Amino acid sequence: MTVHLRPHHLLCMLTFVGKGYTVAFTENYIRIATRLSEGEDILVVEGPDDICAPMLGEADKHCLCDSVTDRDKKATEAVEALLGMTAGPGAQIVPDADFLRRMREAFGGGTIRDACQRCEWSPLCTGIAASGFDGVLVAPLGVSQGMAQTGSERQ
Repeated sequence: MTVHLRPHHLLCMLTFVGKGYTVAFTENYIRIATRLSEGEDILVVEGPDDICAPMLGEADKHCLCDSVTDRDKKATEAVEALLGMTAGPGAQIVPDADFLRRMREAFGGGTIRDACQRCEWSPLCTGIAASGFDGVLVAPLGVSQGMAQTGSERQ
């Protein structure tokens, strides 16, 4: 199977530690993080993706806002510049150890974070990056660099 992600979620997945907008959102994201960690490929899509799915029934369809579309555009540009590959809709990405390492190094250094401006989660993500990405849930199979999670970390 393949995980469908919009471009800015290529950044969000780097710091996901089990916190989210709602219980349904968080539980869904944890399942997606597990799939990515087990080696499923990513297909980059335009608009709402597998992570957005639980939010689409909400009155405030955050995933459809212009600001979120702008985040996608900025994330696409940043990831393409960093990796020298297509990262927009239609791109297929293998989230292996090298991909995650390069992305996290750039994220931690702030070079691919233009899409994070005005995001309510940005301070949390900054702290996670500063901790060396301790507790993140997306890690390639067999990698355990303090990337385990306990139930107390879920919201």
